[in-house]
Amino acid sequence: MNYLDFAIKMELEGEKYYKEQAEKNKDNRLHTIFTFLAKDEKAHAEILRNKAAELPYDLEDDNALSEYKNVFQSEEDFNLNIKAKPQQIDAYRMALEKEKESIELYENMLSQSQDPISTELFKYLIEQEKSHYQIFENLVAHLLKAKEWVEAAEFNIKKTY
Repeated sequence: MNYLDFAIKMELEGEKYYKEQAEKNKDNRLHTIFTFLAKDEKAHAEILRNKAAELPYDLEDDNALSEYKNVFQSEEDFNLNIKAKPQQIDAYRMALEKEKESIELYENMLSQSQDPISTELFKYLIEQEKSHYQIFENLVAHLLKAKEWVEAAEFNIKKTY
């Protein structure tokens, strides 16, 4: 299996994972985020397929991070609609690992690319995956805030978010 086939397989696995998470979160706003990320991963796989087949492809800017911010416009809404469950935060940490692996793979491919078109493709994919990573990093941080909360005012020395 060559590196493009491996990357395609990895993107399709990411799509499947995010679809599963979307299904598990049908009753909250995370459904939108996971659905969007699944669509993104599918698009990445299609770009890589086209690259492998030497067909044209477009590197459109993705708006995953802005989409994430639109869904969770206020922390108040976020706290009301999302409840921290152990398996939920574990799912986000697993997604963080998947995105980290993707970033590392594309950075490796970038270091080995020998033409400007491949270089542009791998830089694009790295930025896409970094955007996804930041989304999950933010979700984990939001869920961990609940564990840091202390009701008593005398102990309420917390970071400003």
